[in-house]
Amino acid sequence: MKNNRRKPNKKPDGGAPPMTMSAIQYFIVTEALESCNAGCLCYSLDYQDGSKHTGYPTKLQVFLLGVHRQACCEIDARCLKELSKDKAGLLQALSDDSEKLRWFKDENALRIALTLSEGSEVVVEEGREKLLGIIRYIGNLPQLMETTEPLPGVFFGVELQGDDKAKGYTDGSWLGQTLFSCDKNSGLFVPFSKVRRRFSESVPQSSSAPETQQPVPGDRVTYCIEDHCLYGMVVNVHQKDGTCFVLISTDSDASGKTSEIEVPVQFVVKGELPCGWNLESKLIDVDTSAVDQKCGLDVNSLVEVSLAAGNAYGIIRWIGNLPGRRHVMAGLELEEDMGLSDGTFKNMCLFRCPPGRALFVKFSSCHPDARFLSDGDKNMTPKDDVAGELSDREGQRSIAKMEPIPPISADQVHKVLIGRMKGIQGHHNSCYIDAALFSLFSCSSVLDSMLFKSTPPQDGAIQTTLLHDIVTPLRSEGFVEGGHVMKLRQQLQKHGCSNSFTTDEKDPEEFLTVIMHHILALDPLLKLSAGGEVQESYCYQIFLEQNHKLVLPTVQQLLEHSFHSAGLKLAEVPPCLILQMPRFGKKFKMFEKIIPSLELDITNLLSEGPQQCILCGKLAQEECLDCFEEPVFGCTGCKIFCSTCSAQVHCHPQRRSHQTAALNIPKGYMEQAAANNGSRDIMELFAVLCIETSHYVSFLKYGPDSKDWIFFDSMADRSGGTDGFNIPEVRACPEVGVYLDMSPAELANQVPRNMSGVAKRLFCDAYMYLYQSTRMGLYH
Repeated sequence: MKNNRRKPNKKPDGGAPPMTMSAIQYFIVTEALESCNAGCLCYSLDYQDGSKHTGYPTKLQVFLLGVHRQACCEIDARCLKELSKDKAGLLQALSDDSEKLRWFKDENALRIALTLSEGSEVVVEEGREKLLGIIRYIGNLPQLMETTEPLPGVFFGVELQGDDKAKGYTDGSWLGQTLFSCDKNSGLFVPFSKVRRRFSESVPQSSSAPETQQPVPGDRVTYCIEDHCLYGMVVNVHQKDGTCFVLISTDSDASGKTSEIEVPVQFVVKGELPCGWNLESKLIDVDTSAVDQKCGLDVNSLVEVSLAAGNAYGIIRWIGNLPGRRHVMAGLELEEDMGLSDGTFKNMCLFRCPPGRALFVKFSSCHPDARFLSDGDKNMTPKDDVAGELSDREGQRSIAKMEPIPPISADQVHKVLIGRMKGIQGHHNSCYIDAALFSLFSCSSVLDSMLFKSTPPQDGAIQTTLLHDIVTPLRSEGFVEGGHVMKLRQQLQKHGCSNSFTTDEKDPEEFLTVIMHHILALDPLLKLSAGGEVQESYCYQIFLEQNHKLVLPTVQQLLEHSFHSAGLKLAEVPPCLILQMPRFGKKFKMFEKIIPSLELDITNLLSEGPQQCILCGKLAQEECLDCFEEPVFGCTGCKIFCSTCSAQVHCHPQRRSHQTAALNIPKGYMEQAAANNGSRDIMELFAVLCIETSHYVSFLKYGPDSKDWIFFDSMADRSGGTDGFNIPEVRACPEVGVYLDMSPAELANQVPRNMSGVAKRLFCDAYMYLYQSTRMGLYH
């Protein structure tokens, strides 16, 4: 990069004088001062180490970094900590001073970051996702404006790999300069705080186990001896007596000595695990007399264990005995990368999880995760059913006694729902289920029948959890603890629906189909007529032909186009219509914006029933699919006519080749049509689920006014670090109504990033629309 140095004469305007880079000593300010913030980086030109010089100054003249024109000031030397140039470059890439100070205190993170090189396999934290990639560039980024700072920040250019490709934003270029090359939108530039080395345990695997990468000479590794983890560099990898061994040059010990050691490959991990990790010594002694009171813990239970560095949280994936251990052990999949493997213990694959997430501990050291226990649960005995499940008979009896709680009314929304710690608390990839449950049950009763319908005994506990632990507190208190949703996910997993309900992010339609169809056996919501046959489903995915002419569509237009291209009709009016928008996965949207249709007119989409001629309003008798996009009668939409209007319309030379089809009008509908006097079958929008960067949120239309909208995010904020919890939030978003009142032309001219509040997410990130028939709610 270009280095703009000035000639060495004087300091203009108190700025930093010219210098050679070797003359600089870098510091970080450790306390907030009048002249700068704690965490601010600075440098000195004539600093002398106090350990080597007797004239160590109490104050030091330094130049502050972080501005284009460095300020000079004097700072108490006791408030400064020395930095190497390499560490200062890493910290300079962070934008916030408090963040710089926090990461400076994490010496292990800085040390590991300095071992990364081009070609290192890494995990990148981007938003709420963890993406796999390979480092392709390490260095400075071109600036929008020239700067005289002696130390630009050091960034990592990462090429994303596998399923995470196309989740980036660059092809390796930054401000027009190519720093590395990769596919479009497959690259990222991030500071070291967003990057960590991908731990690949070098253990020979069975054909069914995940593939791992063997260390090679030059790799930094962690090797385990008697459960103690130490560090070193690979010198050689060789076979001996049919076993693969790694020759490692060890790091210096306490006396400063190094040595070489030969270790079987199954005890070597590429990269560096947390410094000083020790399976046994990091466990704090626990009161084993309380083990009997934890008999409810089992595989898939949420637990916490006490480590020297603090509490670690995870899910029990395996319980049993290990070679050489006399205690019953538990294999945990941790929330954070604080483990040692991917579920493998000394070449035995006991369960599977991402590398660096598995930890094997004494079962007696596991406690229920206190973050998700109510006050009553914390004093629970075995008779209280620690696992959180009522017996099938108790569950059915409890439901029978339960008084139905109606959904939150429009005039109660602001009192009950709005605010922080409102809605459903998110935990461990739960946003898909949080958004779906909040949308379906907070302000709508259209699917409440599933809460009270008769169910088989084996499904009673799931229905009880849904009603007692989720819907009831949501409607009465406006808040559901994350542990209740995790309890439901555990029950679904134990039911055999999926072995990853408690860990992986899924799509809302997968959850809805499982609970409505496979668990509660709810009658299909949607009955579609195609070629005289009726198909049943719970959700409808909108598909469009490639030659469609829609640019800024409404949901009404999308549904009509999809039905037209597929030759579908509705066999009956659905109580709830769940529509998935046309997308290619979670990332690629077909339309930049979609206009919500507050009301969905499905009259002309029904296969039976009286319908009106679009021209004269009389009882329609024929439909012309060829007229669907006939601009004379409207750009799009179903075109149905009475016999007289149909004859006149198709007299035109351009329409003589059209093929009309007779509508199915059973006997007696002539009289019904006259009585209806042109009534329409209308469905009302009540919720929209949106997705952005693999995170689901939802919007609710809770009242009749155009501004009666609320926005829900189950993970809007977080309190604490790894032992903290997510903070859900429900907020009013009346700005949505302002945009809905705009004309299509005005809305098309809106730049998404400039839209007020959260409106952009509704118009640009819609994933699923939920409509209800106002005649089919449980409470009236």
